Amino acid sequence: MILHVQNPLADGASTDPEDRTLVLRARSGERAALEELVQRHQRWIYNIAIRMLHHPQDAEDATQEILLKAVTRLSSFEDRSSFRTWLYRIVVNHVLNVKRGRVERKALNFKAYGDDLDATPDLDLPDPASGSPEASLLVAEAMITCTSGMLLCLDREQRLTYILGEILGTSDTVGAELLEITRENFRQRLSRARRDLHNFMNGKCGLVNPANPCRCAKTAGSSTQATSIPKISSSRAITWSRSARRRRRRSRPSRRSTIAARRSTASTRSTNRRT
Repeated sequence: MILHVQNPLADGASTDPEDRTLVLRARSGERAALEELVQRHQRWIYNIAIRMLHHPQDAEDATQEILLKAVTRLSSFEDRSSFRTWLYRIVVNHVLNVKRGRVERKALNFKAYGDDLDATPDLDLPDPASGSPEASLLVAEAMITCTSGMLLCLDREQRLTYILGEILGTSDTVGAELLEITRENFRQRLSRARRDLHNFMNGKCGLVNPANPCRCAKTAGSSTQATSIPKISSSRAITWSRSARRRRRRSRPSRRSTIAARRSTASTRSTNRRT
């Protein structure tokens, strides 16, 4: 069963009372409640992990590890904070401290990334007027890959702040609570991340500044037709990429995470008995 859950990181989200009920049922040993709790949050967790780590396998592994942590520690959850805060602090701590992923090991920064874009060869692209669906898909994939790569040029704290505040629409109140910083610090981090991304895109990306030579079609390959893409801001470019990537990846973590939850049910019951 696929659950469509309201953004749990939004202000005034109504998910927490339902989560609390599921937690009580899961802690009493009800497997169905545990699996539903996992399904309600695994995609939101994966959405954070894929943007932090970029590589799908790294994101899937991180999602599974986070869910295992949450499931095995479920008996420690107390009503002094919301379940959302409790769960997503586990997420935040994990993605900030997990070992560097496959793509992160390259130690990307804006200069190196810009040099790679400059080194992309100019291709003899066919006439845009005769575009094909395949070409449109390739160009869209190029945009997603490029904007995701830009996120990796931010350090982890900036990247996570941008993902929460700009891509997932988390307010400074919720963001500060999850990162355990002040609201002012959250706004400052978000502002710096926006500035760094905008400065880079304004100097390199043809979607933001038409004077720049770099185009998504340039990196999509010369064997198919490029299509025209309207001029957009740096914020919109990265925000646009989130929805396309979510549609493409939405089913990946589901099976593994649910299996992990099932395997951890016995551990949870054992922990509950001891407590």
